[in-house]
Amino acid sequence: MAERFCADNISFTQSGRVLIDNVSLTLSPGEMVALIGPNGAGKSTLLRLLTGYLTPTGGECVLANKPLKEWSPETLSRYRAVMRQHAQLGFDWPVEAVIGMGRAPWSQRPEPSIVAEVMRLTGCSPLAGRHYNALSGGEQQRVQLARALAQLWHRGAPRGWLFLDEPTSALDLYHQQHLLRLLASLTREGHLHVCVVLHDLNLAALWADRILLLHQGRMVSQGTPERVLQTDALTRWYGAQVHVGRHPSHAVPQVFLSP
Repeated sequence: MAERFCADNISFTQSGRVLIDNVSLTLSPGEMVALIGPNGAGKSTLLRLLTGYLTPTGGECVLANKPLKEWSPETLSRYRAVMRQHAQLGFDWPVEAVIGMGRAPWSQRPEPSIVAEVMRLTGCSPLAGRHYNALSGGEQQRVQLARALAQLWHRGAPRGWLFLDEPTSALDLYHQQHLLRLLASLTREGHLHVCVVLHDLNLAALWADRILLLHQGRMVSQGTPERVLQTDALTRWYGAQVHVGRHPSHAVPQVFLSP
């Protein structure tokens, strides 16, 4: 597997407006990184640059010492999968077929054993036989996660780079916990890197190994949850009055809005 992903001073300008301003970062397998920041900070734009859906107007992204723009789409799709915030399909396929789409870079016909395994991991097994467009928003998010994991499945596990844009936005508490526990478990095996956009700072604190804080397209802070989630910094960059305390049973910060 490609062992490192780097973004070197990438910028992105659209219609004369700078959306991403000289951001540099390094991502390694075996960690979960959370992108946070207020609305309009550039989180989703940065994710699209990192995944190759947008081309930087300055700087470059490099995977395995090779610029991302030099990878063929077919080869890149074996190493990198993306779960977008909203995934509307123009066709109404059964759940198993949607998940099986993730196997396209590897096989003309989805392997039933792999589809069944990722459905089990993601809690999608009870959705078997149902049609995608009939599912709730949260159920669709779980199916899209299963599709992304199926895309990276190789030699008995997901391997590569998984990018997710607000994957918990439509999930209830149980499924938020299940999804993030699963991603944390998979990254600890050392074959997968997860980069996830999260609005919930407390979820980021609980599960991310590293947090990157964006504001107006710039990286203004990065590091462990303890380092990034500071009262003064969050008040400055979010413009909200907050109090940062401690989780009652884990050594991580938790953020509370002031009344």
